Amino acid sequence: MKLDILLGLQWGDEGKGKIVDVLTPQYEVIARFQGGPNAGHSLEFNGIKHVLHTIPSGIFHENTLNIVGNGVVIDPVIFRKEIIALDNLNVNARKNLRISRKAHLILPTHRLLDAASEAAKGQAKIGSTLKGIGPTYMDKTGRNGLRVGDIMQANFMDKYRFLANKHEEMLGHFNFEYNLSELEPDFLEGIEFLRSFIQIDSEYDVNDALKRGKKVLAEGAQGSLLDIDFGSYPFVTSSNTISAGACTGLGVAPGRIGEVLGIFKAYCTRVGSGPFPTELHDETGEEIRRIGREFGATTGRPRRCGWIDLPALKYSILINGVTQLIMTKADVLSGFETVKVCTAYNINGELTDRFPYDYDESRMTPVYEELPGWNEDLTGIRQESDFPKNLKDYISYLETKLEVRISIVSVGPDRDQTIIR
Repeated sequence: MKLDILLGLQWGDEGKGKIVDVLTPQYEVIARFQGGPNAGHSLEFNGIKHVLHTIPSGIFHENTLNIVGNGVVIDPVIFRKEIIALDNLNVNARKNLRISRKAHLILPTHRLLDAASEAAKGQAKIGSTLKGIGPTYMDKTGRNGLRVGDIMQANFMDKYRFLANKHEEMLGHFNFEYNLSELEPDFLEGIEFLRSFIQIDSEYDVNDALKRGKKVLAEGAQGSLLDIDFGSYPFVTSSNTISAGACTGLGVAPGRIGEVLGIFKAYCTRVGSGPFPTELHDETGEEIRRIGREFGATTGRPRRCGWIDLPALKYSILINGVTQLIMTKADVLSGFETVKVCTAYNINGELTDRFPYDYDESRMTPVYEELPGWNEDLTGIRQESDFPKNLKDYISYLETKLEVRISIVSVGPDRDQTIIR
């Protein structure tokens, strides 16, 4: 059996949580492979919206095992809040949630370092969620980090104090006020809470599940254009968000990868700083934000909105080896007379459809094609045959340009507003 991967192809917020929730009945294991609580995976069903930050999006299905892999970074404070929220919904997360011993811990001082560093950058800030993600991954690669398995050792507090003291020395180089003593009680309570969950060597568990013929879905966070190596650097996240990240984030060999399901919106959004060539600074952009409720699930920040960017999307498909596409938020574009599609960039007078090394919107002009829009309300549609003609044409146009089949179209936030083609 091979492992399937589901990930975002843009700058995140593509609707991964909802789609994982919809697909979970087809899988026996859902495993997060990177990122941390900077992710916000939204799911909506029975009229209730749920936002998950660390826990895999299959948690609402009681017969599915959910694994937080070694590539994930965990904030015990946020994790505890997530579990309590699930408890209030009568979801027994302890029954079917497992956590890798090798996943790294986010300390309160990581969050302080994140905030201090971002404040010091001023106008050059990268738009961090201030969750401590970057400093935690820096400690991981610097071989200083604390892992989930460490909390079960007798000398954990010694290890914690040593690293926290080191961080405080670093904070002394910033003009930044803080009070660590106010943050530590919640952190230590979260650590004690985390000790009550089953820890595993997830590389063994995932590979054993595949060997036994179980279907496993690896769930990514953020989006491919935020990948630390291949994204719009330096305005990226601190982990590998592409399909290769599932190999290192779960301990699965490349040859064990099966389907790669890539999710994209029918348009584009971005949260925080960074280049965005097709961003709309007019009433159309505001209308897309309003209709699409484009506000960050983690930060609440308004998302920047723009037309779909095919060069960037084709780039993401290439580096991920996408085998199937999933388009979300088709309903948001209902009512626009025309829909624009960026097919190339004009860079200093030269046309290219490649994602450039120097991804600087100040020197890039998007080249657009216009397609007829659709006026019909899509939110009540439950089968492809009821799609308006112009939406069908839009889908066919994208499939031709991207050379990959669009197998699912989402027409609303709820589970049942998902059309399998």
